[in-house]
Amino acid sequence: MLKVENLNVHYGVIHAIEDVNIEVRDGEIVTLIGANGAGKTTILHTITGLKKATSGAVTFDGTDLLKEQPSRIITHGVAHVPEGRHVFVDMTVRENLEMGAYMFGRKDKDKIAARMDNVFEKFPRLKERQNQLAGTFSGGEQQMLAVGRALMADPKIILMDEPSMGLSPLMVQEIFSIIKEVNAQGITVLLVEQNAKMALKVANRAYVLETGKIKLSGDAQELLHNDEVRKAYLGA
Repeated sequence: MLKVENLNVHYGVIHAIEDVNIEVRDGEIVTLIGANGAGKTTILHTITGLKKATSGAVTFDGTDLLKEQPSRIITHGVAHVPEGRHVFVDMTVRENLEMGAYMFGRKDKDKIAARMDNVFEKFPRLKERQNQLAGTFSGGEQQMLAVGRALMADPKIILMDEPSMGLSPLMVQEIFSIIKEVNAQGITVLLVEQNAKMALKVANRAYVLETGKIKLSGDAQELLHNDEVRKAYLGA
């Protein structure tokens, strides 16, 4: 479904991403783990057009995403839940969700309503508080809203960047349950996450990124028990 080939990204003279190759197959949860500054977020930003690649290729269902404008990439079925959530704090829950469906336009009111019903079924808390300003929500509630906003786009794949960051242990468990539920409904997930243990538990496959390069890759369960990964990322 998604293929990143020989990707290189620079920030000035800094070679942030070096010859990275990643594949995400239809229906999978693939996780990208690594330390702060390893380049995980840069890869997601390059896939969604927020950062320009120096060289390489990013294709999604046969479409060359590096040639697309960021505003067009979402129309191909690629949704992004950014690090830090970035909900519109001065807008209501409903307004935030409607922003996630902007590409449908006014002519698709029925489709937008159906997507809204789907999100409210998945997140009853959002339905109960749909007229409340997003800025009054807790971090965990804002993360739910950010995921809901991405689902409004009717995506084929969701890129999630550090969804557990800053959340309580109980809310972390809930967010990872949501990730599994979203995937069970047929949506592919590319997950960037510092909580390596949780990420590897829910993923099918994983890539370990170190200073802009893929150091290890393979079955997530095998990497969960890999001595090198355990020492570096799992505190074992």
